[in-house]
Amino acid sequence: MTIYGYARVSTTGQSLSEQKEALKNFGADIILSEKYSGTTTARPQFEKLVHRIEPNDTLIVTKLDRFARNTRAALNLIDDLLKEKIMIKVLNLGTIDNTPMGRMIVRTLLSVAEMERDMIIERTQAGKIFARQHNPNYKEGRPKRKKDSRNMAIFEYSNSHTVKEAAEAFNISPRTVQYIKKLFR
Repeated sequence: MTIYGYARVSTTGQSLSEQKEALKNFGADIILSEKYSGTTTARPQFEKLVHRIEPNDTLIVTKLDRFARNTRAALNLIDDLLKEKIMIKVLNLGTIDNTPMGRMIVRTLLSVAEMERDMIIERTQAGKIFARQHNPNYKEGRPKRKKDSRNMAIFEYSNSHTVKEAAEAFNISPRTVQYIKKLFR
């Protein structure tokens, strides 16, 4: 019986360390983690975990919404795991058991998480509409990258090093290095 932990954050700027530490403290033997949105269906590490986990193993996550933000997808996944006799533990909830009450609690909590996400999207959209109507300087999206001295240094460094090396040297993502390289071409 192996105890697997799964940690996920939605953006590359977020840290997995708190989740990993909690999973380790709760007894996870193997921890798989990734930085993917819960709305993304293709999560390589999670798919690897689902194919690797066996009956009588345990899967630990810190929160129920680490499975998925979509209620239907999460329920299908949880049902499949429970049918395979895999124990599911959610650190802020407890053990999910394959009983009518356990399934009802999971459905309710996943529905609340999905509603919460939808409300965040609504508030964000309403804020953007208000800003467009009341702020003549409002611009959506990221500001354009500038050909400043730092970006020039990154570009020059990346010409003699790999993208990964440049990203590590300047503590930025490899994707950011690629954007900067395009900026100076």
